[in-house]
Amino acid sequence: MKRIPEPELMDAPAQARAYAEADFSEPNALFVEHFLEFIGDKETCSLIDLGCGPGDICIRFARARSGWTVVGLDAGPNMLALAESAVAAAGLESSIELVLAQLPHELPAGHFDAVVSNSLLHHLPDPQSLWMSIGELADPGCFVQVMDLKRPDSLPAVNEIVSEYAYDAPDVLRQDFHNSLCAAYTVEEVRAQMEQAGLEGLTITTPTDRHWLVQGRIGR
Repeated sequence: MKRIPEPELMDAPAQARAYAEADFSEPNALFVEHFLEFIGDKETCSLIDLGCGPGDICIRFARARSGWTVVGLDAGPNMLALAESAVAAAGLESSIELVLAQLPHELPAGHFDAVVSNSLLHHLPDPQSLWMSIGELADPGCFVQVMDLKRPDSLPAVNEIVSEYAYDAPDVLRQDFHNSLCAAYTVEEVRAQMEQAGLEGLTITTPTDRHWLVQGRIGR
């Protein structure tokens, strides 16, 4: 199936609110679990989450590792406002910094021990915006993890996945999920993107029937 791009920002107030209120606990927990297993018992770490959305993954990391400093970056002001509310409600303002910025030209200063991103790539008009930003933000030996949807082979397959995993979701989320699956990249496309960016040391797996996962260390 040919890729069908979708808008870079999913930040209309109704979209942002529906996304923040949706139950993404399973994929978000999977994402954090995979990364914590990968990085091991590292007590201190500076981590940046690119495309942090309403902040759930940042909060999960801050709760799991109290000695880490976490930065969440997102280009949507409405989404970031929801993240700020969630971080405040969790009492984690001292552990999590939220930054309004758009890749690849508004990167925060400094480098990080870990760069992660979940479900951002398929929104970007140019996928190199993500991969090049990772290279710019990474300290030597940086731990990297990126997860996103993988594009199904056909529209009927898209509809089947939406029906299975979002059957009881609000219409706005069902439509967003459908659009995101159509805009997602295949495993082969992601491999080519990383090769183009010159990011060595990263491997890609498929932890679920609808996701791919990139992990590795770069700049060593």
